Order: sequence, then structure tokens, then C-alpha cells
Amino acid sequence: MRASQVPNACSLLSLAMLFFPVTGTSKQNIPRLKLSYKDLLLSNSCIPFLGSTEGLDFRTLLLDEERGRLLVGAKDHIFLLNLVDLNKNVKKIYWPAAKEKLELCELAGKDAHTDCANFIRVLQPYNRTHVYVCGTGAFHPLCGYIELGTHKEETIFRLDTQNLESGRLKCPFDPQQPFASVMADEYLYAGTASDFLGKDTALTRSLGPSHDHHYIRTDISEHYWLTGAKFIATFPIPDTYNPDDDKIYFFFREISQDSSTSDKTILSRVGRVCKNDMGGQRSLINKWTTFLKARLVCSIPGPEGADTHFDELQDIFLLSTRDERNPLVYGVFTTTSSVFKGSAVCVYSMADIRAVFNGPYAHKESADHRWVQYEGRIPYPRPGTCPSKTYDPLIKSTRDFPDEVISFIKRHPLMYKSVYPLTGGPVFTRINVDYRLTQIVVDHVMAEDGQYDVIFLGTDIGTVLKAVSITKEKWTKEEVVLEELQIFKHPSFISTMEISQKQQQLYIGSRDGLVQLSLHRCHTYGKACADCCLARDPYCAWDGNSCSRYAPTSKRRARRQDVKYGDPVAQCWDVEDSISHETADEKVIFGIEFNSTFLECIPKSQQASIRWYIQRSGEEHREEHCLLHGRRHPGRRPPQSGDSDLGLAQTAGVWGYKAPLISLQLKADERIIKTEHGLLIRSLQRRDAGAYFCKAQEHTFIHTIVKLNLNVIENGQMESTQKTEDEEGRVRDLLTESRLRYKDYIQLVSSPSFSLDEYCEQMWHREKRRQRNKGGAKWKHVQEMKKKRNRRHHEPARPPST
Repeated sequence: MRASQVPNACSLLSLAMLFFPVTGTSKQNIPRLKLSYKDLLLSNSCIPFLGSTEGLDFRTLLLDEERGRLLVGAKDHIFLLNLVDLNKNVKKIYWPAAKEKLELCELAGKDAHTDCANFIRVLQPYNRTHVYVCGTGAFHPLCGYIELGTHKEETIFRLDTQNLESGRLKCPFDPQQPFASVMADEYLYAGTASDFLGKDTALTRSLGPSHDHHYIRTDISEHYWLTGAKFIATFPIPDTYNPDDDKIYFFFREISQDSSTSDKTILSRVGRVCKNDMGGQRSLINKWTTFLKARLVCSIPGPEGADTHFDELQDIFLLSTRDERNPLVYGVFTTTSSVFKGSAVCVYSMADIRAVFNGPYAHKESADHRWVQYEGRIPYPRPGTCPSKTYDPLIKSTRDFPDEVISFIKRHPLMYKSVYPLTGGPVFTRINVDYRLTQIVVDHVMAEDGQYDVIFLGTDIGTVLKAVSITKEKWTKEEVVLEELQIFKHPSFISTMEISQKQQQLYIGSRDGLVQLSLHRCHTYGKACADCCLARDPYCAWDGNSCSRYAPTSKRRARRQDVKYGDPVAQCWDVEDSISHETADEKVIFGIEFNSTFLECIPKSQQASIRWYIQRSGEEHREEHCLLHGRRHPGRRPPQSGDSDLGLAQTAGVWGYKAPLISLQLKADERIIKTEHGLLIRSLQRRDAGAYFCKAQEHTFIHTIVKLNLNVIENGQMESTQKTEDEEGRVRDLLTESRLRYKDYIQLVSSPSFSLDEYCEQMWHREKRRQRNKGGAKWKHVQEMKKKRNRRHHEPARPPST
């Protein structure tokens, strides 16, 4: 019975399937979804600030979630904006630099547009009613207070211009210089340059309550402390439950010179000082006596210790945890090499940072020696320890420190051991791309299958990457880029980012604009459960009707989400039914024989691999099917054991009969070429006609994107069609000419002054003009060729060169 079915199948088969495989490439690091500026506007998830203008430089942001407002520092302006909508109830203060300061700035050789203005670099909350503000003042920094409140339902937002003060060591001179500041207990801690040229950098403490002013800075006489430091961020972080132990941690990069070579390298650092540091009594007066620093390492481990280092710290974000003493420290780093360019994100724990500060000190005999581990006696109390009654009731202040402690801290501010990432290496990298990472914010998100840290990364070309690092089996990490968003109309360096969990928004500033961006765009992923699961976005889940914001409190049976694996088959119960009843876009394409034809297919997901199927009917394909059962087809080889295993395909009209498929691997020099945007068929043949199915595969899930029915028009048919069109054109010309001659005849009869000779001359000129226009292009080409020949044969002799 089985033997008799084969010939019947061969005679009844009318459809055959051929599969063109795609060379497998890893697409994990490619953003799954890429949205342009226009796409974001259409999705209603991006609101540009309408007050943005080129060069306004939105660099400083102060987020006040409690009152729902955002203060923005820009060039010559301070804006007060609404967190819900940046363009609602906008208020601003115009604060330009003084005219004489502008003139001095330009005389010093600074740029009038990018340097010589009042760029706002400090916005810190001083108390409930005032904000402390500083601007560069055209390289003459100034500071003051902004009054902020309400009076009779009107918002008060004004700068006290009568009580301005010098901003030196509180605000940078140069608006482009990296800078960090934080306000704690009415004290301003700032890391900046202290001079016009930006060579002397310092970490300072200023302001404070009126009865307790204690200005302190780093020691400029000790080159071991800071060398060309660029401060990135600073935060108050408690070390214990005792407030006397509270410290200010600061992150920066600086120049480090190896004594064995003349090369200067850039290294990233984390430092700390005690909040209750009052300076020394006899030495280090008004200088930090608890200043310590350690190296931050962000590198990809290599063979035999040959690690790939990302040494230039660009940004720091603290992700809060349940324990306020132990936030996670996220850092963005870039390479210093001009050959190898890359960016990385590393994560550190405060426990590891504290362990390094509690470890051995580094020692250097002189500038000509290397740093080595200090193995001598360590004085009491341990250098870097905050004075506290808990440790020693006799030491109430840093002024009570013994002289040997002060002398030790002056020569040993560096810790010998370095701080390494929690995971041993970066959680996210970008290598061999045309941009670098500049900013980072992180959101801790609760999902159906666990908790995830969603990372938002700004770049120097004005895009934002949304990524998540997923822990798989055996603690392996998978780096998934969910979205790449072009948030600015034109490329612009992203200089600042803030996140509002309450509003579920990002606020992003650059040199040319300010944007409000939603953390999620669930509706853009698609209208099916499978699309929502494939997105692997912790913010989004299928609620039974659409892809929407995931809510941990919603009913369990209604949510479908799979961040860890992105497997819709396991999550979407109706996925098999939806696949069997797929309603993909269907188009009819016409191609001319021997010409090229392009079949377009662009998947929504950039991480999808495209597979092309072709469904043909006719005598040729019946023979191809018979070939699968041992009958050789002219010009084709029988299937070999080395052919790709494509599984089984359902063949129409053969009692559910399943036949194996032939895998034909395409080569770049063949007639059919696969591109990123579709299939290019060169020199179209009649046998290419059929139904082409473009299928996208993500993980193990395959679905049809588009079905293209290709009809091939024979070349002979086109030639006959062209002849018919030419004949119809000639008939139209004759009819037009006869109408013109009829009009001329009426004119000749009706006008006695118009002679027959004049009419004949007019007709002769008209015919001559028509002939000239008809062969104008050809005649012009012939004339040009004649001119070239004349110039070549009659070119005058040139005098000999001297």
C-alpha cells in the first residue's frame, strides 16, 4: 500500500516548498527595536521641550518628585518645568554674564558662543524654600539663591541678584569641564578646578549653617592627592547607623604617571572624606584629614592577565536598595586608546569599596618610585577613620588626631588594592560602534519571572539604549538590548539624564535640546501575545487584549511575560492557533523576465533572523518532488547526507503526506541575493514565479511577516506590448496632426489675407521643428562628437614647457 502511494503522490502533488537558509550570526547585541525621532513622536512617548534652541546647553537638572517639578540649568537661563509635561506652565529666569566679563572672556581667546556666557552648572536644594545656583559667568563664576515657593496660588521663582557671591571652588570656570557637586546638611561639596586654566583641581566643602562655617579643601602641595582630576559624581552615603560615620563618596578620573616610563595614563578612582572632618590642628589646617582614594577597575578578563581595560569614567549612578548604606554603584567607562574604541558598564558593591578602604595602603618613596604595598606600622586611629565617640571618647574632632596620623594621611592617600566589579567584568559593552556611552540611569523593575535592573544609556550621538542584563543557568549573564531610541532630531551629545520612578519618565539634556521620554512603549511591540513575550521588556506584559504596562498586583492568569527566555510558545496559550491561522501581509509583485526584482521584507525586530520560503506549482515542481524519492531530475543532484536538515513541511492536497525539503544554500555570486531589507533576484526567470514567504525567527519562534506573490511577465509579451504602445502612439500623433491641419485649413479659408504660400511655409517649418525635437538627443550627441574630433585634429601647437 505504501509503495503504491508514492506514484500517486508524484502525480497529484501541485505545491513544493524550497527553503533558502540564512547564515547564522549572533544578534544578541543588536537592539531589538530601533525607533527614529519621528517614530517616538508618533508613539506619544517622547515630549521635546519647545524652549530648546541650538547651543542652549541643557547640562544641569534638579528633580523634585515631591512637588512634581524640574529645574533646568542652561546657557544664561534657569527653567522651572512640570514633570508631567515639560511644556506646561513654563517659568524661566534670565541670568546672563556681565558685559565686562564677556569682553574679558573674549579677550582671553575664548569662544563667544560656547565659552563666554553664564552656563548654569550648580542647582542644589539648600532648604525648603531656596535653591543654591552657580553659573560660569563667562569664566568668572558666580553663585546665589533662587527663592522657590507659592504665594496666593502663584508660583514664586526669582533669583536674589542683590546677594550674589564668588563661585570659585564651587563652580567650574570652563563650562565644558566635568564637574560634580552635592548639598548635604547645607554644606556644598564640589569637585572642580580652582583656576582659570583648569590645572589645579580640588574637592572642597563650603557654605554650611551660619554659625558653623568650615571651609575645607584638598591639599594642593601634595601631588599624591589629585593630579588633573575630572570629577564625575559625588554622593553622601552612610557607612554605619552612627551619623558620626557618614561620609561623602566622590568618583573621578585622573592622570597617573608610571615611574618606569614617561607615559601618562588615565585611571578611574573612587574617593571619600568624612562629613565631620574639620581639618588638622597643626598640619593640614583647613585641609581634609580623612581623604582616601582607590582605583576603580572595569575590564574584560583576558588570557594570562591580558585584560581589556575601560579606564575613562564617564558617569555614575547609584541604584538604591532596601539598605540605604549599600546602594549598587553603576558606572559608564570608555577606552583611552585611539585605536580600540569601546564603552562598558560595570557594577560595584559598597561592601567591596569599603573593604578596599579598610585594606592595605599604597606607599611610594618618591616620584621616581612605584607604588607598593605599605607594610610598616599603621598609626592609631586608623587614617581615614571618622572621629567618633563610639571609637574613642577622647577624639571628638579631626583636630584631636595625633600628628603621626596627619603625617601618614598626607603621604598615603591611595589604597593599594583596587575595586573590581561584582560580576568580575562589565554587564554591558559596546565595541566597534560609531558612538560612545556618556550617561546612565537604572531602574529596578519587578517582572513576572523575577526582578531586573533596566539600564538606560545615553550616547554622544543623541540616542538612548535600553538594556537589561539577565542571569541564566549557572549564573551566566545574557546582555539584551531592548531598544535604541533617537530622541533628538539631529545628533547631539547627551550630557545629563535623570529618572523619575513616580512619573515613569526620563529627562534628558544635551547641548541643543531637552526631552522627556517614557520608560516604556509597550504598544509599539505589536498586537499579539507572541510579540509582547518576544520583546522581553520587564515593563510590559500581555493582559489578554494588548501589550500593556505590567502591574504586579494584577490577576495572575491575565499576565503573560517571559523576560528570561522570551518564549511565546510557553507563555501564549493560543500561539499555535495563531500560527496556523496566520494573517500576514500579502502583496502581489510583478517582475519582467530577465530584469531584476526586489522582494522587500523588513522585520520589526532587528534581532530576528529572516528565512525565505518559496511555494511553486506546476509540472517542474512535481518532478522536483519525485526527485526526493529517488527519481533524478535533469541538472539537479539527489539530496545528500550533508544537506541541511530543515525538518518536514506540510504538502497541500496529498492526504496529509509530509515530504522532506531540499536545502539550497545561497552564495553571494549567485542570481538570488539576500539583503538586510529583502531578497534581490537578478535576471528574473519564468520559473521564479510563485508565492514567497518571509519568515522571522527569534529564539525558537517562527512566524510569517509577509507573503509576496511574484508574477513574471515574459519578455516577448513585453516587446509585443511595447510595439502595441508604439503603434497607438503613432495613431495618436496622426490624429493630432490631422486636427492641427484642419484648424489651419479653417484659418486659411476664413482669413483672406493668409495666402496658400504662407500656409505651406508654416507647415514646412513645423515639420522641420518636429523632426529636430524627435531626434534632438541623438543629434546633440552627434554634434558633440564632431566637436571633439575637430578639437583633437586641429588643436594648436603648445610652446615647450620650461
